[in-house]
Amino acid sequence: MATDPAQRPPTIDAAAAARWSRLAPADGSPWLHEEIGRRMEDRLQWIKARPGSWADWSPLKGGLEAHALVARRYPAAAQYVIEPDAALAARTAGVLSAPWWSARRWQGAQARFDAPPEDGVDLLWANMALHMAADPQALIGRWHRTVATDGFLMFSALGPDTVRELRALHARFGWPPAGHEFTDMHDWGDMLVHAGFAEPVMDMERVVLTWPTPEAALAELRTLGRNLHPARFGGLRGRGWRNALGAALAATATPEQNDGRIALSFEIIYGHAFKPAPRVALAAESAVSLREMRAMLQKGR
Repeated sequence: MATDPAQRPPTIDAAAAARWSRLAPADGSPWLHEEIGRRMEDRLQWIKARPGSWADWSPLKGGLEAHALVARRYPAAAQYVIEPDAALAARTAGVLSAPWWSARRWQGAQARFDAPPEDGVDLLWANMALHMAADPQALIGRWHRTVATDGFLMFSALGPDTVRELRALHARFGWPPAGHEFTDMHDWGDMLVHAGFAEPVMDMERVVLTWPTPEAALAELRTLGRNLHPARFGGLRGRGWRNALGAALAATATPEQNDGRIALSFEIIYGHAFKPAPRVALAAESAVSLREMRAMLQKGR
């Protein structure tokens, strides 16, 4: 169930976010998402739990190569693919499904595209999706329902300092915001606890990407998302504005830094949290779902 609209991020246009969620990548998963997925997968070595099942949330945008890394780490685990938008499901299935003659059919479990088990999966993998959600608390709640008791969530997202150079440039020229605001990792931790997760662990790193030309920089930014700010430009911009933006970006490059290339910073947030057995608040009448009751009984044993 969606959260109260008053609690949603004020700088995300929900209609624009929905359009972006249906847009398939033109040339495969974004490079930055794959790189972040590789770094997040490396963090799995520190988690002792060995999932018997796992699900990948929107791997077409999150990273198909990262999906393969997780599948290789847990070859015996049943793997599920969840594309929240039906428009992307068929394309993802076409990419990840192994044909009958492929050697991949004998290399561990194959991706499944049916619904995950009713009791949930032991690991939910969600790479670079949360910061594009118009209602992140509702999305985290959906993730919580997808994770089995004693299972865990592993996710990544962009943080508030992402493309701060571009934001400053827009402000200096009096242009509308360059993008919607991203959530701080401490707030993500609070949302995880509010949804019912326990022991959230959050960390952050900064990555700087460089490009030789403004055209190359803007082309890569387009693969990573869209400006979802409600106060963004209301219509298409002309060639004059496009030239002004290119010139402003080029002017940020100096020979003394980054070999004279255009540079933008990205704040990457990583998080994981476990799902404990449900607790029931004592009252004159208490209602629990069959799934929660089963989880509590199993925990009692």
